[in-house]
Amino acid sequence: MNILQIKSGKIEIRKDNGSLVRTIGNGDAVSADFNSDQSLVAITTVKGKVEIRKENGSLVRTIGNGDATNARWHGSDIAITTTKGKTELRKENDSLIRTL
Repeated sequence: MNILQIKSGKIEIRKDNGSLVRTIGNGDAVSADFNSDQSLVAITTVKGKVEIRKENGSLVRTIGNGDATNARWHGSDIAITTTKGKTELRKENDSLIRTL
């Protein structure tokens, strides 16, 4: 299992022993979360966007409305907390499932 760490807005993927695997992102990350098999990372940026990136750092897509404060994987879907205090449950392809 790998661990995510944020340093200066970049996401560092580290092994359990602390050794660096790679650094991903554009330097504007405020939070990050692995999916269950650690193949994808949901990164919340300072601009309120949520980036879905592969473990190797390549961008899959950007999702959300630009008002995200946090994003966490919920199974294969993503729960995005917004600035309005709502939580949006979205599919990986950005389609909205429901707002809580």
